[in-house]
Amino acid sequence: MGFRYYYADRIREKMPGFRGTDEELQSAIDDISLLYNSAIKEVETRLDILSDDFDKKHSYMPIHHVQSRLKTFESIIEKATRYGIEDPLNNLDMVRREILDIAGIRVVCNYEEDLLTMSGLLLSQEDIEMIRVKDYCDNPKESGYRSMHVVVAVPVYLVNKRKMVPVEIQFRSVMMDAWASLEHELRYKNKGQLAQEIVDTLKECAENLHEMDERMSRVRHEVLKTGNKYSDY
Repeated sequence: MGFRYYYADRIREKMPGFRGTDEELQSAIDDISLLYNSAIKEVETRLDILSDDFDKKHSYMPIHHVQSRLKTFESIIEKATRYGIEDPLNNLDMVRREILDIAGIRVVCNYEEDLLTMSGLLLSQEDIEMIRVKDYCDNPKESGYRSMHVVVAVPVYLVNKRKMVPVEIQFRSVMMDAWASLEHELRYKNKGQLAQEIVDTLKECAENLHEMDERMSRVRHEVLKTGNKYSDY
């Protein structure tokens, strides 16, 4: 099974509380893996097509790169516990309804203005259901973090049914992604704890990069005014 990413015996060693059989646990794990990996592929394909079509029409590709990940089964259960879901290992249907970032995609765009362009194009597709949007671009987190988080439900077609599966998509500019990736690495290396002086410095760096984002965007639009091949965008 190419989509299998966890095995029941491994889960039972760490989480012995599942009341069903190993076969039932394995089936539940495989179902999560198949559905959410398929949803990731679905969204990635749509983004690729949108970016290619945008390039065809405007000679410009707004997406710099795309990354994706599927939460580990342990992480899913741990998050469900933090969300207050009782006995999540035996309530996986509820876990899947409440935990909306089991499948995650990061879309890194060249400029901040591209975030609205690409998220808008994706959300305008008829069979995409918008679940929620959290915009941290104009209203960054206290840490300085900026991004646009969009949760959508996408159709996954199986052999005899269609399932709508949630995917969390983080739209970031190159500058936003550089800061977030480095800040995450620093926190990870220090077990999530950073001195206030470091926190303040990182927030200042985030502001500086945001200003750079805006300046680069202004420079770009100055270039576009010259009537080059991008002038229709």
